[in-house]
Amino acid sequence: MNTQTEASISVFDVVKQVFSIVFIIAGIAAFYYFSDFKLLYRILGWVAVFVLSVVMLATTAWGGAITAFIADSKIEVRKIVWPTRDETTRTTLLVFAMVSVVSLVLWLLDTFLFWGVRLLTGQA
Repeated sequence: MNTQTEASISVFDVVKQVFSIVFIIAGIAAFYYFSDFKLLYRILGWVAVFVLSVVMLATTAWGGAITAFIADSKIEVRKIVWPTRDETTRTTLLVFAMVSVVSLVLWLLDTFLFWGVRLLTGQA
């Protein structure tokens, strides 16, 4: 039986989420407002604001859930058994061969149907 419980959202988490969005918007506005500065400095400033916003979001319950999901995903990716180069090459060649065979069969079918329609309509 799968039961779902609603997580209580604290007011502090909502405030942090709103401030992180406000910081990102302010960072974008500052990027264009300080257009007389070098592009590198403006980009570094925006990246710093973005990182600050992401760190602020990561401290919320929602951000903690995303961080846990990313950590679990990394563990699952390590469990994957990747194919060898030889297996990948053979599979790719088999796909190319099957696509070629199917395209040839469809071309022949189209040709014979076109020939049959022309023969039936008297345009041959």
